Amino acid sequence: MTVTIDSFKAYDIRGQIPNQINADICYRIGNATAAFLEAKTLVVGRDMRLTSNEFADAVISGLTDAGVEVFDIGLCGTEMVYFATNHLRADGGIMVTASHNPADYNGLKLVREEARPISADTGLAEIRALAESDDRVAAGGGSCTDIDLLDAYIGHMLSYVDVAKLKSLRLVMNPGNGCGGIASDALEPFLPFDMIKVHNKPDGTFPNGIPNPMLEHNQAVTSQAVRENKADMGIAWDGDFDRCFLFDENGTFIEGYYIVGLLAESIIVRNPGAKIVHDPRMTWNTLDIVAAAGGEAVLSKSGHSFIKETMRDVDGAYGGEMSAHHYFRDFWYADSGMIPWLLVAELISVSGKTLSELVGTRMSMYPASGEINRKVSDAAATLQKMHDTYAADALSVDETDGYSFEFEEWRFNIRQSNTEPVVRLNVESRGNIALLRTMTEQLTSLIEST
Repeated sequence: MTVTIDSFKAYDIRGQIPNQINADICYRIGNATAAFLEAKTLVVGRDMRLTSNEFADAVISGLTDAGVEVFDIGLCGTEMVYFATNHLRADGGIMVTASHNPADYNGLKLVREEARPISADTGLAEIRALAESDDRVAAGGGSCTDIDLLDAYIGHMLSYVDVAKLKSLRLVMNPGNGCGGIASDALEPFLPFDMIKVHNKPDGTFPNGIPNPMLEHNQAVTSQAVRENKADMGIAWDGDFDRCFLFDENGTFIEGYYIVGLLAESIIVRNPGAKIVHDPRMTWNTLDIVAAAGGEAVLSKSGHSFIKETMRDVDGAYGGEMSAHHYFRDFWYADSGMIPWLLVAELISVSGKTLSELVGTRMSMYPASGEINRKVSDAAATLQKMHDTYAADALSVDETDGYSFEFEEWRFNIRQSNTEPVVRLNVESRGNIALLRTMTEQLTSLIEST
């Protein structure tokens, strides 16, 4: 019978179990994806959530009923589906995951060939319509093969660094009981690092809280482990480890914004003149570093589908978002949570500097507020009020994603959420922390008064 599926979001499918997502919905989406892509082969992977095996099996049934040859790569991270889709030259892939959402949520991330994202603008709407209808593709003749690609994936990850240059660093690894430990454990024998593991075992009950390193109380665990073990760096991931969060040797959480600049510089050194794609939320540090290194900065709207599209359009060598998503041309323009920390560990090894030394100067030069989220009754009206208040005095106003206002000594970006009545604010200054604090307070007060 016809159903309404309200778990479709801008970039993926996520919802609460069982009303918003369940096995029947997963079957429908699998079958609809096969029809939309006219796929002959598709990769399926799943995270550690308690329903992920059931939902993956339902997806596979929907695919095989449509005549698709399915490659089931089992328990994995989202980037392993990206890798497998390319490695096996499949027509696309489906990852069963709800990333950092609570335990009673699950979802699906869909890609087409070459791990190209399927978003609301590039297929999710059509897939939703097919999944909600009574029409089914019942070609039959499909099959499912279990495939272990872990060794091939690890070999690819190791290609991003010169292992001979790596020092015997001590690293804290915290997957938050997500799937990140699968990859880091498999990398461990090939690296000279002493890995201290925290919440390493995949566990869909989330005994230590949901795997979301953006939450301050989750950061405290990694930070404390770094200090107690006198580690050189801490690494934490979300549940499907497509985001990578770093802590310096003092246990200080490093905003993803500064890691973008650090990685951009290292990529340009390897690829002179490279194009670096970045989002508009915070930009000055990235623009400064890219220009000094001889690269070319390219602005893109926030969000993985937009960043990936822009990277393909300009053949960007690297793309970075302050949200801790990092994209690499050699990884088919997709995001990876393993490549960033490997590259930073190599930088620490080769430079002889600590992570705090590598980013500390940049943090002082361009202090930032971090992303501030506020619920509002009317997000569009709030953005318009910001425009009416600040546009006349701004040196420039950019509308790539929400509004970005630039002034002589400070700038800010404000945009609205794709899925909820929330506005997201980011503020930065040119070395003036007092000004940063003053303007951040002024902006948040104005938001809260709307």
